[in-house]
Amino acid sequence: MSRSLLLSLLTLLSCFRERHLIQCRMCHLMFPGEKCSRGRGVCTATAEEACAIGMLYKADRTLWLSFMGCLKNCANVQNIKWSVYFVTFKCCRGYDLCNDDL
Repeated sequence: MSRSLLLSLLTLLSCFRERHLIQCRMCHLMFPGEKCSRGRGVCTATAEEACAIGMLYKADRTLWLSFMGCLKNCANVQNIKWSVYFVTFKCCRGYDLCNDDL
């Protein structure tokens, strides 16, 4: 393969990869019934990241707090026990600000 063809192919691939970046809603701290308390904004998820929302529930399963943003190696998990709390993560990459709808 010629050098110029290889460079052209790499340039094309980098442009294609760039299109897979998505915007995610970001909020570092939000309590139920309130607006975002800390870290409000938008982040750009890289190819290795997804938009996410994390929720911490008390032992009686009432929501204690939530947070949103870009998360690397995101996985959907539900009711994982962490100390006295239960944690749920939801991830998406379908469209910009998709974690608003989770």
